Amino acid sequence: MVLSDSHTLQKTYTTTDIQTWLIAQVCEQVGIEPEEIDVQESLESYGLNSAQAMTIVSKAEQFLGFPLSPVWLWHYPTIATLSQRLAEEFTLESQAKQGSFAVDTIPKLDLSTEVVLDATISPVSAFLDAVDEPKSVFLTGGTGFLGAFLIQELLQKTAADVYCLVRAAHPEEGKKRLQQNLERYNLWQDELSDRIIPVLGDLSQPLLGLSSAQFQMLAGNIDAIYHSAALLNYVYPYSALKAANVLGTQEILRLACQFKVKPVHYVSSVAIFESANYAGKVIKEQDEFDHWEGIYLGYSQTKWVAEKLVKIARDRGLPVTIYRPPLIAGHSKTGVSNVDDFICLMLKGCVQLGSFPDIDYMLDMSPVDYVSQAIVYLSQQKESIGKAFHLQHPRPIHIREFFEWVKSLNHSIQPMPYEQWQAEVLNSVCSVDNPLYTLRPFLLEKWSDEQLTIPELYMQVRRPQISCEQTLKALAHSDISCPSIDAQLFGKYLSNLIDSGFLQVA
Repeated sequence: MVLSDSHTLQKTYTTTDIQTWLIAQVCEQVGIEPEEIDVQESLESYGLNSAQAMTIVSKAEQFLGFPLSPVWLWHYPTIATLSQRLAEEFTLESQAKQGSFAVDTIPKLDLSTEVVLDATISPVSAFLDAVDEPKSVFLTGGTGFLGAFLIQELLQKTAADVYCLVRAAHPEEGKKRLQQNLERYNLWQDELSDRIIPVLGDLSQPLLGLSSAQFQMLAGNIDAIYHSAALLNYVYPYSALKAANVLGTQEILRLACQFKVKPVHYVSSVAIFESANYAGKVIKEQDEFDHWEGIYLGYSQTKWVAEKLVKIARDRGLPVTIYRPPLIAGHSKTGVSNVDDFICLMLKGCVQLGSFPDIDYMLDMSPVDYVSQAIVYLSQQKESIGKAFHLQHPRPIHIREFFEWVKSLNHSIQPMPYEQWQAEVLNSVCSVDNPLYTLRPFLLEKWSDEQLTIPELYMQVRRPQISCEQTLKALAHSDISCPSIDAQLFGKYLSNLIDSGFLQVA
């Protein structure tokens, strides 16, 4: 029995009915067969991205006849648990409360209790000195945006072979994935191909998905580790991101301590300072970050915990250096950008909608070439060991200025009060054809005890000032500087987005 057009409940769907429906939806989204589905397996393991998750949510609302928060997909992380919960919700008498999201329905998470580093992770010997010219380095995140530019920078600024963790069935597939990602950003060089070596594994698995022998062999072969991989999704809560972002970092620290001590260069995030306790304060590179209350985004929560683990390892004697970038923008020379990131999705979505939220928000995006060059340069300086660096843009711009540049290119786009703009998104953005659809949980859900959305929590009055003074001093003797965010730089970004077909010419 199906639902009527008015969504009146015609029957009670059982857990089995909903489970069968969910299996079909997951298969359709990720392109696998039903027999490949394990209903007890985490949905995250099938690689659902934000757009696919939102598509399932939208179809589930039509199928069941009540509003469903995307967050439910990850607080009930398997098809079995989600099916049972949806069946229970379907039978509730009050349609107004069915599927509605409230912070109190989500188990309270105490991040401080998550900061536990395996006691066996400790350097096997004293770290004597950094290898001036490493022969082999290990990098995670090589199939991502920043990771691609780190590979290029390491190939150009060192003579090391770059071992890259990658998920693949065999080495040829792994090498192909890395090559395709580098080609995507115009970075592939045939003459350097032999120095890129795929390591087949999985960041979310114990020992990085390697056998014990493979793990030990890798630990003995590499001279340094660059850990830039992280699972970023605007829908996932902490529980869905923990395996990759927190436990994966723990395995990286384990690798660094095995066989011989190796320095770890960890890419964190300025998001670790999202707690309201830092609002209006100046945060310097070496300041502590003990407050986690008020960090609501799952990704930010995992970065807070993961960096805490890195600092525990540092206190146990492991040489670590921490790099905290903000939002990472496109290349300042070529304009090539990551079209799947927040900046590009917001830009395209607002252009399609014809409006943008008029809020007090500073856009502190740093070009990817600045971030990658700074990381590799600082990693080669012995005095960097044990320190943290802020790759924050020293001169961020206001979001109004950003969209004024968009308007200058004949795009019809107007500022709109935030609540009015939210209503516009809710009423007009109804499919994944507009990128704002995948961001709806981020833009519309009430996440805090004050019932604020994430953008409201990010407003300038609630944010700290991230100082990068010490970082700029550390870079002073190099030729690395952060390009200004101006009309010229923005023009390069827009030209690349138009040339690639991501944006349409007005």
